[in-house]
Amino acid sequence: MSARKPATIRLNIAADLNKWRTFLAIGELGSLTRAAIFLDSDQALLSRQLNAMERDCGVRLFKRTGRGMALSEAGARVVPYVKALLESADQLDFEMHSEEHKPAGLVTLGLLPSICSPLVGRLFTQLHATHPAVSLRILEGSSGQVEERLADARVDIAILYRYGSSLPENEQWLATVDSYLIGAKGDRVTAGADVSFTELHKLPLILPGPPNGLRTALDATARRQRITLAPVIEADSLPLMKSLVSHERLYAVLPLHAVWQEVEDGKLQAARLVNPPIQRTVAMVMGRSKVQSDAVKVLAREIVKTVNKMALEGMWRPVAPNNIGVRPKS
Repeated sequence: MSARKPATIRLNIAADLNKWRTFLAIGELGSLTRAAIFLDSDQALLSRQLNAMERDCGVRLFKRTGRGMALSEAGARVVPYVKALLESADQLDFEMHSEEHKPAGLVTLGLLPSICSPLVGRLFTQLHATHPAVSLRILEGSSGQVEERLADARVDIAILYRYGSSLPENEQWLATVDSYLIGAKGDRVTAGADVSFTELHKLPLILPGPPNGLRTALDATARRQRITLAPVIEADSLPLMKSLVSHERLYAVLPLHAVWQEVEDGKLQAARLVNPPIQRTVAMVMGRSKVQSDAVKVLAREIVKTVNKMALEGMWRPVAPNNIGVRPKS
């Protein structure tokens, strides 16, 4: 009985993967020019790669328009499979090299105060158990401060709130967060599970001062609902907000995870804002470095895992996998 022939291995698989990375970048950025900048490549080269792919596939993957490139019906249909292929390839590369080169080094993480406290402890425990050679530096600050550190390349990864329906390139959706009205123990307004937005009318609030994404959303919603928000104090300090709500019986608008322990301990109450809800997205923003270290990639994966575990606890709601944006090239 003759021996079975080994399976044929395609030696040009890396080149094929690069073509699919090009396809995904063009599809999500909508332009050959923007894709070339994002991939640090030449526009003419990307155009040739795309033409070759369409010849090989025997179908148009994009529609050329006056405003750029749009996925064709066939192109849109294969996007989920391309994302899965690249995810698997990244994981394979990581597993193949994990023994010969274990990720190590310092990674700087920029965080908002309301996210820092519930996330960092869980993240450190997970990271230390799986990658003990990777260490963390935490830079906590307001959204403006974290954005500034991103622009100056002082942080490798940042976790921020976003309020729009889409994300810029190089950002990844992590979770959807509802806003809650926070009151003192025994407070009547926050006694129920939900509270209508109109109940905020003239309440003694402590709110972040503008410019601030949440404050902008609250002020705009108040105008539409024709009510008056009456912040008696403007402050960006989360500990101060919690203290004044508890001891001075003021009210704050915060995500549930920011007061998770205090609500669990019965020190504060939280009622979800509805009619309308005020929602935001937790997004992971990668630093501006074109080449990310293995330690940064490891931390990004652990952040996703930790955020998903926190969703299971009820702190926020996870985001569907098809909302994950283009990955930066390795």
